[in-house]
Amino acid sequence: MKHIDTIEKFKGKTYCVTFSDDEKEYLNIDIISDYHLTSNMDVPDDAWKDILYSNKLRTAKERALYLLDYKDYSYTELFKKLEANYPEQICFDVMARLVEIGVINDRRYAYNFARRLVEVKKFGYYRCVQEMRLKGLDRSFIDEALLPYKETTIERLTELIEDKYARKITDKKSLDKVKNALVRLGYSYSDIKEALDGFEFDLSE
Repeated sequence: MKHIDTIEKFKGKTYCVTFSDDEKEYLNIDIISDYHLTSNMDVPDDAWKDILYSNKLRTAKERALYLLDYKDYSYTELFKKLEANYPEQICFDVMARLVEIGVINDRRYAYNFARRLVEVKKFGYYRCVQEMRLKGLDRSFIDEALLPYKETTIERLTELIEDKYARKITDKKSLDKVKNALVRLGYSYSDIKEALDGFEFDLSE
């Protein structure tokens, strides 16, 4: 049994709970209200464990929402962020709630991330898959998000070569360098060959 001596405002919505043994705990005012905590009150040990868990859960959820204010996260990304500061079960409970209310949605995240990788970074399929897997996305979401770009690969690759690489190709050595650069961007050798076949280069020996 724990005996609460006083409950006093600390700062903002945080209150300091002082016990008869001089132990202190800091709780959000909503937790104090939800559990009807008052000064000069006895709290069973099991009930106190629930109170602490609820308070930590609330803090973790607020942290998650704060992070989401600045950027979108996949489930795995945000879980890892929370896990650095909170117990695993707290993280699971927070993430379950965020998924339930639609704040975390890996399918939506995959579509948005794929759009940025393809349209902004100009990555090819294989590089996109690699980057998306690093975010912890399920392969089914990755394939679904990248499918709309499959039929326009050659068109996008041709545009990329024309805008960034064509002027650099003056001989076979420079052509090989461009091919290697495109492979690193995630394009297949067959797609690179098909796109390059649409150009006429004067390759000096």
